Amino acid sequence: METVSLTPDFIFETSWEVCNKVGGIYTVLSSRAKTLGEQFHDNLIFIGPDVAPEKANPLFAEDAKLLSKWRKAAEKEGMACRIGRWLVPGNPVAVLVDFHPYFEKKNEIYAEAWEAFGVDSMNAYGDYDEASMFSYAAGLFAEAVVKHCLKKTDRVIYQAHEWMSGLGMLFLKKHCPEVATIFTTHATSIGRSIAGNNKELYEWFSGYNGDQMARELNMEAKHSIEKCSAHGADCFTTVSTFTDRECKQLLDKPADVVLPNGFENDFVPVGVAFTKTRRLARTRIINIVSALTGEPLAEDTLIVSTSGRNDYRCKGFDVYLEALVRLERKLQATDYQGNVIALMEVPCWLFGPRKDLQERLTSKEQATEPLELPIITHDLYNLNEDRILCTMKSLGLTNEKGSKVKAVLVPCYLEGNDGIFDLPYYDLLSANDLAVYPSYYEPWGYTPLEACAFKTPCVTTDLSGFGQWVNQVLGREGTLSDGVAVLHRTDNNYFDVADGVAAAIATVLNADKKQRDAMRRKAAALADKAQWKHFIKHYYEAYAFALKKATL
Repeated sequence: METVSLTPDFIFETSWEVCNKVGGIYTVLSSRAKTLGEQFHDNLIFIGPDVAPEKANPLFAEDAKLLSKWRKAAEKEGMACRIGRWLVPGNPVAVLVDFHPYFEKKNEIYAEAWEAFGVDSMNAYGDYDEASMFSYAAGLFAEAVVKHCLKKTDRVIYQAHEWMSGLGMLFLKKHCPEVATIFTTHATSIGRSIAGNNKELYEWFSGYNGDQMARELNMEAKHSIEKCSAHGADCFTTVSTFTDRECKQLLDKPADVVLPNGFENDFVPVGVAFTKTRRLARTRIINIVSALTGEPLAEDTLIVSTSGRNDYRCKGFDVYLEALVRLERKLQATDYQGNVIALMEVPCWLFGPRKDLQERLTSKEQATEPLELPIITHDLYNLNEDRILCTMKSLGLTNEKGSKVKAVLVPCYLEGNDGIFDLPYYDLLSANDLAVYPSYYEPWGYTPLEACAFKTPCVTTDLSGFGQWVNQVLGREGTLSDGVAVLHRTDNNYFDVADGVAAAIATVLNADKKQRDAMRRKAAALADKAQWKHFIKHYYEAYAFALKKATL
């Protein structure tokens, strides 16, 4: 019997977040592209959604000469796509597929998905249709290339990320069974929904049934495609042992291979460049908060932040705000003479930059009075209903004169063009003295890993995959002296975690320069252990598993 090579010739990776910055999966794929590309070069192809086919995509550079035969093969199948480069380190090949024409036949597609795979789309709503039509188009593109452009002897991997990419993977598996398929869930839709609906995920974990909870939480369609994809792929993967346990319980399928998320240090400036970036970003932050509050803030003001997708409970934003209240009381009681800037960089329903703040920032006069609502940098459509703002007001985090903690919501994606900061997220991250991510539900946790990479010590919890990884690497619970403090969190110790966060901020506040520098070095050292060059071996394991399974 001929021995099957367990290394692919071509890899197709598909995700809604290819050339489409939404959340953590964008970071997974874009930061890994260079490492994987060093082995596979232009045989590594990312497939993403052409969300606006008539517009230029700032993350994508089209190249009409690149893979022109592939484009013609797609056109022969009635597909429209753009082929070019994803503008991230490594500049990998990216294909943006136009999925909009398939809405006309979505009922036919869903009917076939039910008959062929048992995918139940009857109760679909929200983003399910859009994601499914994209997924279907991505699978069609790969099918066209495999059938018309590749050799029959070529070993092909098709990796689909999250439920949004599962449908196309299943159709490809049906029509091109020689393609080895991998399905990766970064967080189960049901696990995230249980956590987001204020249910106790961990206390009653062993009693949860995924199908039952899908019905209760009106998640049947997303759960169905996710579960069918997990069971139908040649190799099912997830991002941490934490999520693997969740998959086994809620999807009735443990992962075949765990793929921990890494990071590339290509994004991190070094030496003088880092120092300059940090200094400029700190100055910008301090000037903005001073303009908002009407109070001059010292250059050495402690800067703390949290950030992430607007998932109030899962990301621990509620705990962060509670911790700031407790920190304010502590600083007032000790008559601390300085201030702490506490940013919340969380995209909300953005209207645009505040005009009054823009005017202050360009004025030569020193502001002496706070602006109206000095706790937010941009205007929102729902300014009076936003959950974070309402919580800040109810807790008294209103930046009154004399307050020690200046809490500020930054409700936009930080891409360097927001009209207030006009700096990218990573530049602002480098300005921090501490980053805080007190997650309740976090399958991996890129934000603390990114913070470490940018030499910022951070706080996370052992309910995040990253926090568990840190504890595993250290052989004990991480502390700030290690660069990452990992707080123990359960369903029922909310206020203990808030106290722990407040204590961590106070620790950094009271640390001298030598101690802070040591924390920063330790944080960077931990991030170095999580570079993709250390984790990429798990992907090769998944490729081998899928290729072997596809040949059986």
